[in-house]
Amino acid sequence: MKVAMIAYEVYPFAKVGGLADVLGALPKAVERSGAKVTIFMPLHKVVLKNSQKFGYQLSEVAKSIPVENVQTKETFDLYKSQLPGSGVAVYFIANEYYFSAENVYEGPDLAEQAIFFSAASIQAMRHLSEQFDVVHAHDWQTGLVPVYLKTLYRVDPFFSRTAIVFTIHNLGYQGIFSPSYMKFAGLPGYLFNIDGLEFYGKINFLKGGILFSDIVTTVSPTYAQEIQTEEYGEKLDGVLRLRSEDLYGILNGIDYEEFNPATDRRIYVNYDINSIEKKYENKKMLQKELNLPVREEVPLIGMINRLVDQKGLDLIEKIADYMFLFDLQFVVLGTGEKKYEEMFLQLQKRYASKVSSNIKFDIELAQKIYAGCDMFLMPSRYEPCGLGQMYSLRYGTIPIVRYTGGLADTVKEYDPETGLGNGFGFREYDPAHLFMAIAKAVHFFKNEKRHWEKIVQNAMQTDVSWERSAKQYMRIYQEALKKRRV
Repeated sequence: MKVAMIAYEVYPFAKVGGLADVLGALPKAVERSGAKVTIFMPLHKVVLKNSQKFGYQLSEVAKSIPVENVQTKETFDLYKSQLPGSGVAVYFIANEYYFSAENVYEGPDLAEQAIFFSAASIQAMRHLSEQFDVVHAHDWQTGLVPVYLKTLYRVDPFFSRTAIVFTIHNLGYQGIFSPSYMKFAGLPGYLFNIDGLEFYGKINFLKGGILFSDIVTTVSPTYAQEIQTEEYGEKLDGVLRLRSEDLYGILNGIDYEEFNPATDRRIYVNYDINSIEKKYENKKMLQKELNLPVREEVPLIGMINRLVDQKGLDLIEKIADYMFLFDLQFVVLGTGEKKYEEMFLQLQKRYASKVSSNIKFDIELAQKIYAGCDMFLMPSRYEPCGLGQMYSLRYGTIPIVRYTGGLADTVKEYDPETGLGNGFGFREYDPAHLFMAIAKAVHFFKNEKRHWEKIVQNAMQTDVSWERSAKQYMRIYQEALKKRRV
């Protein structure tokens, strides 16, 4: 089976969020499952910078390829590289006008940029004369790929046997623009209606991906159910219920080769499930680096997040003074909304011996936090999948989460009666419930050492690998070929 994956960011070429991690690992796992995978992504400026940092090569394949259907004179050049540690080819759509911004999700016109990239990716496949069994598009920036393939390329023999899978990574980002872009995209006017791209008088790229794909996936089973409700559906719940028979939740995974406490060069001391005592060496060295008192008996709670409302930071704000009545330490790493950046900096001033606020993006410090902390906090308002809790489980750092989306699918409440479970959590989005979850985790850490050791073992034995997910995707690809919509 030949699979083409289309996305805006892929690690290590360009990374902003979790999408890059998914596209950096999933193709390799699918390849190991027996498929041939090819990736198409934009040649962002950061791709050229990262080529020196990560040591990959870019080679030119073709120049000045015109784009069909789109109302533009802009052409694109095609470059090629390889996903490190795999045989996965990565093709880059290069255009100086549309992909000239320093940041991945910036540009002169975000709608035109996404339209150009979607159409160019289809054109690149034709230029390479490579027919794919499955085209797998990711997030709203590629939402028009299924639309093009099911309309303008519907009777094109080149795509006659191609099935389309579309993945929603976060329903909160949809790509909603003026209907005037229909003309720029070269799409027929009949698509602008409630059963097509129309969305409250505008066009919605994500809606297009949902409606025109053979199968729609999202990044966890629980999130797949949640987004069909009014509470989580972001006004697309009706559309998603319409596609419910073709909607699947497949939990993301993490790259076990890169995120392995036994071999990770970014942490202070390597360890595994048979040498957990070395994990506490990481804790002591992390405390020292962050200028926190070096105390092994004090629970150290970590949090690595974009500092935005979605992450449940308003709950932390309401319980912070009560939380720090406990004898514990807290470290946060991330950037985002100014009000939350300031909140954590103020907490550090008030609780200097308990709080370390690191308002920055630092991959190496992130790994040290995963390895050195005792607990990892994710009280998200919603979380399509979440990767932080997976990294923390892998490193034996016990997650404290709100049971929503992928958090509910990966973290199971520890039961001292059965010895089952790998973390702690709460369901109702309420500060008191968060406080109780933290209090419960602190209790077990301080007073139930035998149970705590069992929780850590359970966490490290939890399967959050891509191998599990890749097998599910292979079944989904086969299903998409069976039900390919004509």
